[in-house]
Amino acid sequence: MKILYGVVGEGMGHATRSRVVLEHLLAIGHQIHVVVSGRAHPFLMESFRDRPGFSVQEIQGLRLVYKEGGIDKSESFWTNVQAAPNDLRKNLEAYGSIAGRFEPELVISDFESWAYFFGMAHELPIVSIDNMQVINRCRHQAVITDSRCFNFLVSKMAVKAKLPHAYHYLVSSFFYPPVRKRRTTLLPPILRPEILAARREPGEHVLVYQTADTHSELIPLLQRLPYSFRVYGIGEDEERGNVSLRGFSQQGFIDDLRTARAVVAGGGYSLMGEAVHLQVPMLSIPLQGQYEQELNARYLAETGYGRWARMLEEESIVSFLQDVDTHQHHLMRYTPRGNEMLFSCVDELIGRVEMGDPRPDFLESPNLGDYVASQIDEEIGPETGG
Repeated sequence: MKILYGVVGEGMGHATRSRVVLEHLLAIGHQIHVVVSGRAHPFLMESFRDRPGFSVQEIQGLRLVYKEGGIDKSESFWTNVQAAPNDLRKNLEAYGSIAGRFEPELVISDFESWAYFFGMAHELPIVSIDNMQVINRCRHQAVITDSRCFNFLVSKMAVKAKLPHAYHYLVSSFFYPPVRKRRTTLLPPILRPEILAARREPGEHVLVYQTADTHSELIPLLQRLPYSFRVYGIGEDEERGNVSLRGFSQQGFIDDLRTARAVVAGGGYSLMGEAVHLQVPMLSIPLQGQYEQELNARYLAETGYGRWARMLEEESIVSFLQDVDTHQHHLMRYTPRGNEMLFSCVDELIGRVEMGDPRPDFLESPNLGDYVASQIDEEIGPETGG
């Protein structure tokens, strides 16, 4: 089957997750054309260089500007306004190229709008694979959403508007709230093979992942604490007392993760899912203005797998590290899983599309939502929205 695959380029979590799905699709003989923006473009280009049945095309997506622990909304807005004319031209060229050359039969989108709109315009079935849809397609307890209810509702509406009326939604998650919408299947975190091969060997260091433009005071803060830190995302290899700066290295990062006493990072879902899978306690400091990250962090604390804080402060780090054993105990209840469930669901959906089946309310492949079909029928009845 010819598949158009859309990947968001903001942040690398979408790209690493999509790489796993793309490897599976190529292995079973599908032809894939990827549309992707941002840093994810060179990553996927290199990952699948010279692979038969694979092609990739760069498009332009939204750009986010970060400043001191959050998103600078004003600067992000003007950056996108200034780039809009050139972005539109490039995306229209890509549209014409794909429509006249590739002619896909199915669209898969990892929270990416360009491929979604192409699919809608050509009346193609669209499969959503991401973690964001958990906000809209699941029911969340008040303890998770109430204190930031307005932000939750805004985020929920934004996610709902992103990819409405898809053929099916595969939602990756390390927490499993009840599903409230049909055509939704919860899956465990989608993990790159290097993480699946890693083995947990707890050490004494704390892995820290932040970026230079979001926490300028990070290193002085860590130097005041009586712990050993290995910090990624700030600079090249350098020793600064109890703080070891580490340059980019995929295997080095994974080794430091699997052997860490704990992790201190933002609220990005991919690293959080990897930490939970490897059963490494985590302190999450979500980016301000990113409610999806805050929701991830709130569930991290609710499950007992770690903690979250609004600000990166000495007190929050020390309090977390003093209670690491408690979080480690909770993590022992988590059952690590591979990608088999994901692959079986993707294969089932492709098979249904090939047979011309209507959009399935439920999949025959097992899923992890703490619900059964009869409960959903009774609770929400026929689905009326996207």
